Amino acid sequence: MFDRDRWQEIYSTLKSNKLRTFMTAFGVFWGILMLIIMAGAGNGLKNAVFDGFQDFATNSAFIWTRQTTMPYKGLPRGRHWLFNNSDMKALKEGIPEIGYLAPRLQPWSGNGDNNVVRGTKTASYDIFGDYPDYFRIDPVILLSGRVINDLDIIEKRKVALIGNRVKEELFAKGEDPIGKYIRIRGVYFQVVGVYEPKNKNISFGEDKEKTIFLPFTSLQIAYNMGDDVHFIAVTAKDEIEVSVVEKKVLTMLAARNKVAPEDEQAFGHFNLEEEFKQMNGLFTGINMLIWIVGIGTLFAGVIGVSNIMLIVVKERTKEIGIQRSIGATPWKIIGQILMESVTLTALSGMIGLVLGVGILELINYQMVSSGAEAEMFKNPGVNFDIAVTALTVLIGAGLFAGFIPARKAVRIKPVEALRAE
Repeated sequence: MFDRDRWQEIYSTLKSNKLRTFMTAFGVFWGILMLIIMAGAGNGLKNAVFDGFQDFATNSAFIWTRQTTMPYKGLPRGRHWLFNNSDMKALKEGIPEIGYLAPRLQPWSGNGDNNVVRGTKTASYDIFGDYPDYFRIDPVILLSGRVINDLDIIEKRKVALIGNRVKEELFAKGEDPIGKYIRIRGVYFQVVGVYEPKNKNISFGEDKEKTIFLPFTSLQIAYNMGDDVHFIAVTAKDEIEVSVVEKKVLTMLAARNKVAPEDEQAFGHFNLEEEFKQMNGLFTGINMLIWIVGIGTLFAGVIGVSNIMLIVVKERTKEIGIQRSIGATPWKIIGQILMESVTLTALSGMIGLVLGVGILELINYQMVSSGAEAEMFKNPGVNFDIAVTALTVLIGAGLFAGFIPARKAVRIKPVEALRAE
């Protein structure tokens, strides 16, 4: 391994035919370069997609009502219905696997008539009535003030948490909105906080920066909504799949509201945990495809190395015969051929590895320095595990490329080798 003469011999062999060495090494170089760039690009795509789930509770499910499609217990099909406060109490008491349960009201969206007034300024915003638990599912960044708390719910306070864009549009630049009043559909609410969404990618049709949150109970009372609930957000406790909780919630709500158990269209719902798993499975498949294509490309280069090593063995038949005649063991001959093969593949592969990482870092640097926000591509690069795997593949490829030539070399009989021209 550390025989100086052996390394000098390897160097002399590679140097003796520079063009052949370059063309042989290029196949391995190109294979590992493509593998690293494809793996880095796959990571960039994955980082961008999974960044969309960042800070949002992935063990959550969201449920709302839709028109029934089946008659049930004397009630006609096509019935419009809503959840109610007693449903929420029954869910909390009857399903111990629930982590957080956050009922929600959304009486007005921000796509209609102006529903918010402040002085001479009017605008249209999404208005939600929420419990504090909702902010544990979809957290916000407080810019000033506070979020809605339990006392707001209990005392039915007329307070509001507004988005950063709401502040910009309704208040003068530099003005502190905390403690000021805004009028929502004729009712005054005091601003107690300004927020910026932590996750801007997952929403329910609203612009999160242009949304106003009110206490759930205050919204029910102020606008005579009775005990209606428009929407439910629910999470599962640790070590419990949210799909289990979701199924139990749907079953209980259907039974309490006289909805046919098989009427799947009566509920709208989706499970963020399942979406997350599907994305994970998709990128696992993409990574497998990247490695299959990359290793296939690398294998083509390795075949080239193996073929060239066969030529090298043929050219050095007489030299091998002399080595055998003066006592060189078969393992020494095999070691020499394998060392040359591994050296050629490792050097060319390392150059491809370093260049591939450099290209990915350059792309990442350009994206960061330009301030470009790529929604579908972020932080392309390869981690340490991929680099170690690539090096392992290189060593294995070098051994594979040299194995057949090495076997041929030891089969050469010293007498026949000495006669070779």
